[in-house]
Amino acid sequence: MSISGNQMELREEDIRKHYAAAAALLEGFDHTPRIAKPQAEGKAPERSPGIARSRRFRSTTPGLVTRSTARAEGVHLIARIEAADEEDPLTSPLQATLQHALRRALAVSLAMAEAYADVSGLADLKRANLAGSLDGARKGEFTELLAAEALIAAHVFANATAYLLAPHGSEAQAEVGEAEELLTDNAPLALHGALWELDQKLALHAPDDAHLIAAAAAYAEQLMERAALRAQNAPRLEAFTAASWRVESDDLTINGFEPAAKAKSTTLTMAFKKPHEVVGNHIAKYQAMRLSKMLMAYDFDRRLNPFAEMGGFIFTFMGDGKPGTGKTTLIQMMAGLIHDYCQNAGYAFRYQNFGIDNIDSYQGKSGQNAKSFIQNVIDPGVIGFGTIDDIDQIAGKRGDRQSSAGQQEVTAVFMEAFAGANTVVRGNCTFGMFSNYPENVDDALRQRAGARFLVDGPQTREDYIDILTLLMGKNHEIPLGEHDLYGAQEIKKAVARSFEAHNRPQEPGLAEVFGRVHEQIGELDDLAKLGTYLKAIQQADERFTGRAIKNITDAVKVRAMDFELPDEWMENPERFLFKDYDTKSAMIAELRVPITVDMVVQEINRYADSEFRYADKSDEVAIENMVRDFGRQEEAKRRYLEGKG
Repeated sequence: MSISGNQMELREEDIRKHYAAAAALLEGFDHTPRIAKPQAEGKAPERSPGIARSRRFRSTTPGLVTRSTARAEGVHLIARIEAADEEDPLTSPLQATLQHALRRALAVSLAMAEAYADVSGLADLKRANLAGSLDGARKGEFTELLAAEALIAAHVFANATAYLLAPHGSEAQAEVGEAEELLTDNAPLALHGALWELDQKLALHAPDDAHLIAAAAAYAEQLMERAALRAQNAPRLEAFTAASWRVESDDLTINGFEPAAKAKSTTLTMAFKKPHEVVGNHIAKYQAMRLSKMLMAYDFDRRLNPFAEMGGFIFTFMGDGKPGTGKTTLIQMMAGLIHDYCQNAGYAFRYQNFGIDNIDSYQGKSGQNAKSFIQNVIDPGVIGFGTIDDIDQIAGKRGDRQSSAGQQEVTAVFMEAFAGANTVVRGNCTFGMFSNYPENVDDALRQRAGARFLVDGPQTREDYIDILTLLMGKNHEIPLGEHDLYGAQEIKKAVARSFEAHNRPQEPGLAEVFGRVHEQIGELDDLAKLGTYLKAIQQADERFTGRAIKNITDAVKVRAMDFELPDEWMENPERFLFKDYDTKSAMIAELRVPITVDMVVQEINRYADSEFRYADKSDEVAIENMVRDFGRQEEAKRRYLEGKG
């Protein structure tokens, strides 16, 4: 076991020496289930021909009556795997892949448990216990260390299995249910329980090779989740969680109870757009371009982005606007920029969209789809970009009777992922929520969008000339006329004008609050006056809470990073991207600008304008619906009385 910084290496020889024990486990062993109930028959042969299996014995001895007296079932995973296709007597490539992956995962798990025992002192206690010389005062510590080793063994086995099977997955899916047989007496028993339950899941959910891989991977995910949950309150785990453990030949890094994932890119087939092809939407385009470069500052060794540490990184944003104003074009532009930057640097880029087809009628499935989407995008081994288009149709408002159970599940998952107790922003990914009707999005979920991109499309005469020319193409000879083509899309001038427009509020309701505060206290030129303005906004709209203030201050910090990383830093990775974390931080810090009062006022107005816009629309829609309902009632009453008379 070699050590480098806070990363320890599991040597290949330390893993391979466990191959024989791992293969023996796959070949067969007996296990008596303690927690889970058997759902499929074991493959164990009769112990002796002609001798029938006896009935289950129920003890009448006091104290033993509550113990499980289930007969130990033979677990033969190799036979189970090969039985997935009974018509073919030969082992298929996928069956062999699963067998090798399980043997490797078991060997890594046993090596990890052994390494933990060495660094935690458990190995010494095991030797003392074997020799009968274990001090009675240390038996409690011994029991806790054994339980910790069992959790580590189970999680690492599941983690390595899911990781090794990831490249071999297909469209096939398996709903295997929760992992139950997680035993924490010691590491060998934990692996016995896991393999017994895996055998059960394969018997029920693996009718063919494709579902064989899907069922094994799905069970590994469930076992990881259960072990990580148990580990939250388990003692003696510091020796394992304080460092990361590296398996070099598999390119696998074990970071405590976090799932590892293959750092592979998704294949993108979308039509990318260049920035000049996004007409109008100046602030949204500017922030999307800057965010694309911010993501590239992520340091894969430190697993942190300097922008996330300094402040100014946009983890979640919401783009809203009328239909046809360019939300899809903005997504295509941003995905294209990140894709090109990652290809140039050799980084893995993962783009994924969560759409309405991910809402499932099966209870719990929509939530699982949402969680899988989040996990794929936040994978610290890739640069990730996740989009949720038409989020008002996908995530339901809490308490809305028209929202399906699946939509409610999705809302809960997104709220926890975007600003929950366990949310960690590393700066390697960002999530964009887009909607034509943001007023229909749950208030708490909408406020988890740290930045607001108003996608308002073309606005000026120049914008409309540009978009007409762009969409007409080149198959014509119509002269351009007196116009500087795409000159209005020159980003710095357009953005400066757009930000200045927010020196005063845009929405009538907020403008009234701003005017009243301005008359009372004058110019907003210090923190006390700015705080007074914020309180006045809160009095006008009770949804303007502490989270709104956090989003505003985050947006101000983004403005403090009001610079674009130079294009040459993206084009030549050696100049920035491939430098160490501290050097990148210093280079970024040199470009920072000081925060001004104008920045703060503009960001307060931008954010509050969006909230007032959403609230006004939401209230107006509710009023219109009530008016329509009252009209229907009156008409129904009139027809009823006419028919009666």
